[in-house]
Amino acid sequence: MNRIGEKQTANKKKRPVMLSMEEQHGKIPPQAVDLEEAVLGALMLEKDALTEVIDILQPGSFYKDAHNRIYASIQRLFQRSEPIDLLTVKNDLQKEGELEMVGGAYYLTQLTNRTSSAANIEYHSRIISQKHIQRELIRISSETIRDAYDETTDVFTLLDNAEKNLFQVAEGNIKKNYADMATLIKEAKDQIKKAAEKGDGVSGVPSGFTELDKLTSGWQPGDLLILAARPGMGKTAFVLSVARNTSVQFSLPTAVFSLEMSSLQLVTRLIVSETHLSAEKLKKGSLQSHEWEQLNSKVTQLSEAPLFIDDTPALSIFELRAKARRLKAQHDIKIIIIDYLQLMTAGGEGGGNREQEISFISRSLKSIAKELGVPVIALSQLSRAVETRGGDKRPQLSDLRESGAIEQDADMVMFLYRPEYYKINEDENGNSLLGIGEVIVAKHRNGALKNIPLRFIDTLAKFEDLPDSQFNTFAEKDGESIASSGSITRSSKMNEEWDRNDDVPF
Repeated sequence: MNRIGEKQTANKKKRPVMLSMEEQHGKIPPQAVDLEEAVLGALMLEKDALTEVIDILQPGSFYKDAHNRIYASIQRLFQRSEPIDLLTVKNDLQKEGELEMVGGAYYLTQLTNRTSSAANIEYHSRIISQKHIQRELIRISSETIRDAYDETTDVFTLLDNAEKNLFQVAEGNIKKNYADMATLIKEAKDQIKKAAEKGDGVSGVPSGFTELDKLTSGWQPGDLLILAARPGMGKTAFVLSVARNTSVQFSLPTAVFSLEMSSLQLVTRLIVSETHLSAEKLKKGSLQSHEWEQLNSKVTQLSEAPLFIDDTPALSIFELRAKARRLKAQHDIKIIIIDYLQLMTAGGEGGGNREQEISFISRSLKSIAKELGVPVIALSQLSRAVETRGGDKRPQLSDLRESGAIEQDADMVMFLYRPEYYKINEDENGNSLLGIGEVIVAKHRNGALKNIPLRFIDTLAKFEDLPDSQFNTFAEKDGESIASSGSITRSSKMNEEWDRNDDVPF
């Protein structure tokens, strides 16, 4: 028995080990070269074939460098509205000095010979795109593994870069380094046409406040907007009114990141403003039967609104970016609201002191706005300089707390001001200022500066447009002209400051 066992063991040792294809030849990146050839051949055979794949494929989607160059040539011809065929592609490549790099005219001829029609070109293109995504995932993973072994790499930066790269792959829009003027002009004209079709002059995300929307044309995508005020002025009430108007009135997906109040508290305030029931009654639950009916009927519209609230405390800028990307990918959010900026953390970035940290946060918020193509409204606290100042208590840009970078990075800086907060109940003409709030636009990169009066309802903690009858109560002020609509227009000090400081005003 022992001899038999030894014999079997010897046979096992002598038996050759079968290696997999991967082990024999190494790993080969995902590719579909035969389909690449078929797609390029079809594009040179049928003139209308490109329209089916132009949104699917980019020059970088192809595995072979020669194929990338050929497809880029086809795109150039398309942009110039020139015919696309074997000869035009050959001539274009020749002009660019790339004909020999792709294999010469013979290789182009071979491509057209390998396909007969463009019947399945879209299906083939999607497979090519999938292989490209696989290669990109491999590349990103390899870079992440490499950087993870590097002890000098900050872990939060590593996470952010990995998520950003994966998000770009998921969206299918690898970041461009530049854009030509023809493309940009076309996009600008399309935007103008859309605004003209709407007819209300609002091209961005509407706030729901008539005069404010006239001034801004809606919150513009990619803009960072700072809303600052002293505690108790109604910052949260204002942005909640904006969030309600945007999501309920206009059905636009809205994201609110609340670092100060819980999501339940915010929802309760929204219910109060929507139902006109007192917060005290809702807290105690002491509602009459008709009030319960009022609550149920009014809340239905609110419950169906595309409003997303995140109340993570001490939210870092990295967490915010990750959450915002997911919300953009899943729900296509149109606006982001943050309450409030000073409660955020930089997640280990931004330097040693708080001012540098706030500076890093404001720059990052601007970056998020541009990356996702949405307006970002961030609330900010003001310093106590407002309280100590005599006379007019209206805030100024210099009152922004902790960092001048906030003023620099923001596309628009707005202040909230309610005279009755300072026991100022009448203006110099004897007009009542009770229930009046002002949105002071102190910086506007793309428009005029204005003081816009709004109605503030203290019991409901909400802002709304002033009735037309109250617009006439605002009198002429020194150096300011008040429009018939009630908004106060002030001349921009941008040029004055530029001359004085000899520095860029933005």
